[in-house]
Amino acid sequence: MIVVSTVSDLRREIQNVRRASKRVGFVPTMGNLHAGHLKLIDVVRERADFTVASIYVNPLQFGPQEDFASYPRTPEEDRQALTEAGADLLFMPTTEEMYPRGMHAQTVVEVPELSNILCGAFRPGHFRGVTTVVNHLFNLTHPDVAVFGKKDYQQLLLIRLMVSDLGMPIDIVGVDTLRERDGLALSSRNRYLRPDERELAPALHAVLREAQGKLMRGGAVFPAIEASAAEQLRKAGFRPDYVSIVRQQDLGKPSAEDRRLAVLAAAWLGRTRLIDNVEVEIP
Repeated sequence: MIVVSTVSDLRREIQNVRRASKRVGFVPTMGNLHAGHLKLIDVVRERADFTVASIYVNPLQFGPQEDFASYPRTPEEDRQALTEAGADLLFMPTTEEMYPRGMHAQTVVEVPELSNILCGAFRPGHFRGVTTVVNHLFNLTHPDVAVFGKKDYQQLLLIRLMVSDLGMPIDIVGVDTLRERDGLALSSRNRYLRPDERELAPALHAVLREAQGKLMRGGAVFPAIEASAAEQLRKAGFRPDYVSIVRQQDLGKPSAEDRRLAVLAAAWLGRTRLIDNVEVEIP
């Protein structure tokens, strides 16, 4: 696996791949890789001839009181995991390389409205940081296909909208969330959980599955289902930010006639903020 840390080296490698008429696939990550990330690599390798991964903990998407400084960083383990997974190139830039004029002067890319709801309402500026860095990485790697996990459901939709709005010729692929046996979605932040919290954490997915079942049985009183799920989470020891039933295609509030829904939730367990979702396809 080729490992580069500068934009100039990355561009040279991508140019070489393009000269060989190879299809480029891309997986952007913040590192501390787990099996869910490696599943994304597997999907890219099925769809492209040359697989590029990036590891960069992007400060633009962290708020002042968030966990940027403590976010788990495991570069050596990540390099080994990507090598074993079959990635062809790893880009590991510094912040100075990504934002040479400084973050305060960086041109930003933002998907309006949808960036400010759900997680965006509780993490102001977060998605502006996400779309800015992903746009930048896309412009550096020129991928034909890019793969993202569905656990960050809102992020996936925002990136799809950004790519569509800016006319970027990139196929965005969403991959189903990989879970522990007890249902907990794999996440780099799961390591923040204390042992007692880890035992409680699967309740988040269980509550979402219960809401999914109610919707499948024809429960169209969406606010009541949301309120019930949030109360269940509180009783289980969580501090929910939100539980929301939305349309899959645009995260909008659904009507009784909508059939393709998703139930999204974010909730705190101790000092760990967990997110999860389930898709609902009503016959």
